[in-house]
Amino acid sequence: MSGSRWPLAFGAFGAFAAFALFLAAGTVSARAVDVHSPAAGVLCDGYICADKDGVSQGLTERYLGKKIAARTFSRGPFDHSAFTFSNGVFCDVKECLCREDRYFNAKGQRSPVSAKYTRLLFGKPAAGASCQAARGQ
Repeated sequence: MSGSRWPLAFGAFGAFAAFALFLAAGTVSARAVDVHSPAAGVLCDGYICADKDGVSQGLTERYLGKKIAARTFSRGPFDHSAFTFSNGVFCDVKECLCREDRYFNAKGQRSPVSAKYTRLLFGKPAAGASCQAARGQ
């Protein structure tokens, strides 16, 4: 009789394991929020929102909610002018550029510029204008 319990026990365990994997997959995909632009000149992921001036608590509250903003901004001071979104894109408001990631290559050069996210966040500055002039400073 005990032999007939093993398939049932293993089957129940297998069903539980499959259900746990299903829940875990849903949790992971729910956290992997794409970077999006809810308004002109604003980029958000699941944790922060930023504009041409950097990470903004007000924009984060507006587009992601007060709970997420409180969680993000209660972790202590951080540099609001250089930040990495959850998809790995790195933006620096001092350069008015977003890059594919925040890393340097073996030659000490930053990753390539992300034209898409630079345009979404900073727009197209006038030819020859400095970053600060394009930002109105």
